[in-house]
Amino acid sequence: MMDMVTPSRRSEIMACIKSKDTKPERLVRSLLHRMGYRFRLHRPDLPGKPDIVLPRFQAVIFVHGCFWHGHNCKDGRRPKSNTEYWNEKLDRNVDRHRRNMRLLRRAGWRPLVIWECQCNDEKRLRGLLQKAIRGWRTAK
Repeated sequence: MMDMVTPSRRSEIMACIKSKDTKPERLVRSLLHRMGYRFRLHRPDLPGKPDIVLPRFQAVIFVHGCFWHGHNCKDGRRPKSNTEYWNEKLDRNVDRHRRNMRLLRRAGWRPLVIWECQCNDEKRLRGLLQKAIRGWRTAK
């Protein structure tokens, strides 16, 4: 199936896709802040530039979009058109993420991934964060 827009228009559309300060990321940050935790954002010296860094716990949080990072949910489904392009692109994202997680663990960091679909329920999200933080506290 052919793309319905010109290459230059497609480029404009793709340029509008944000990698920082997404709605799910802002929701997680807001909830963490209301829970009393302080953090840093997007530290470029860490593998993968984690969305949220909690230095006190030597922990990082990635807030991943289900589509872009290949989550196994309804929002993570791959397109049925131009499959070769999308499969290669999304597979590279998944591989890069795995590599960054490995590097972070080797460096002593505790990574947590929160998926976009998990941000739809604030009570569930709070429970996820509380469980992770309890684990980080006891592992100190």
